[in-house]
Amino acid sequence: MTLDEIQRREARHFLPVVNRMPVALVEGRGSRVTDVGGREYVDLTAGWGVCSIGHCHPALVEAISEQAGRLMQTTNLFYTLPQLDAAEALTRLSPAELSRVFFVNSGTEAVEGALKLAHRATGRSKFVSTTGSFHGRTLGALAVIGQAKHRDPYRDLLPEPVTVPFGDGDAAIAAIDEQTAAVIIEPVQGEGGVNIPPAGYLARLRKRCTETGALLIFDEVQTGIGRTGRMLALEHEGVVPDALTLGKGLGGGFPVAAFLCSEGVAETVTRGDHGGTYIGSPLATAAVNAVLKVVDNEKLVQRSAELGEKLGARLRAYAEANPDKAEGERGQGLLRGLVLRNTENAGTIPRRALEQGILINVTAGNVMRFFPALNIPEDDLFESLENLLALISQ
Repeated sequence: MTLDEIQRREARHFLPVVNRMPVALVEGRGSRVTDVGGREYVDLTAGWGVCSIGHCHPALVEAISEQAGRLMQTTNLFYTLPQLDAAEALTRLSPAELSRVFFVNSGTEAVEGALKLAHRATGRSKFVSTTGSFHGRTLGALAVIGQAKHRDPYRDLLPEPVTVPFGDGDAAIAAIDEQTAAVIIEPVQGEGGVNIPPAGYLARLRKRCTETGALLIFDEVQTGIGRTGRMLALEHEGVVPDALTLGKGLGGGFPVAAFLCSEGVAETVTRGDHGGTYIGSPLATAAVNAVLKVVDNEKLVQRSAELGEKLGARLRAYAEANPDKAEGERGQGLLRGLVLRNTENAGTIPRRALEQGILINVTAGNVMRFFPALNIPEDDLFESLENLLALISQ
């Protein structure tokens, strides 16, 4: 089947809310994917950071296959061992204060759960978030998202947002008061342009939330599970939130996410406060267990830190040598961004990169974002990078 045939078929049936790239993918192995015509691409997006251990890692495929042949789905009325193992594993990897975990299907559902926890724990309904933030596209997540392009089409359904500039501690302190249920923030903004907060910023939020009785929620859907060179991005500054959301790399390609909270927050909920048909299924949590084992066995957190430093150094060197093309580099671990000067040119890069056999993303208008598999071969990463830098220089 050709791409043209696929596009004609889709045009008759698919809801047109996605800007497709002109590629139909049929297979993936490690850091590479193959299209319907047999062409191979190096994937520097890892499915939006989801395929953290690479496409179709053998250990993950085996775990899913084995569990699928045993028990795919039951309800949360029953105990299952994969879910128990996954819950214990996540709490071991998280700060000791975050002792309770609940599994869901996606990052936006994890955010919804954390917001509900904050309302239940405080009895308040005001949420403070940051400009440029991304927390998902369901209504609860849209209520705290910091990007107008996602929020505005549904503004009649949403409360007025309370957003403050990311990294501006004074603005955040002024916005957080005794009516605030929670502050929700990404320790590193991903979709917003790979933005790193200034030192001490997260600690100031923690202190102010404690003073006012508000909860602090860290959205680590993109930054968690080794992405920033630590298992959790919160480890960079040692600030512990009251609730934490995880997703994307947690399942390695299988749709699963989770939110964690402290014992004190957990004590404010009652049975029936949250639920879902598919959440925490044996199949999903078997995937979580497999991914966490691979991350540990292959030392991918350490590799993310080391390889990320090399990537960051090359991006910085390019920016310094080409100030007319790039403003600079920012990021942590294998979540990196090269800030380009020409927004119009930046927008053309993903399609032009396809001609070079590369999948890359540009976010926030002018930030070329790198978030490949944590185990991507160095040759794949740096050969692709050089080709991308050549595209920018054209």
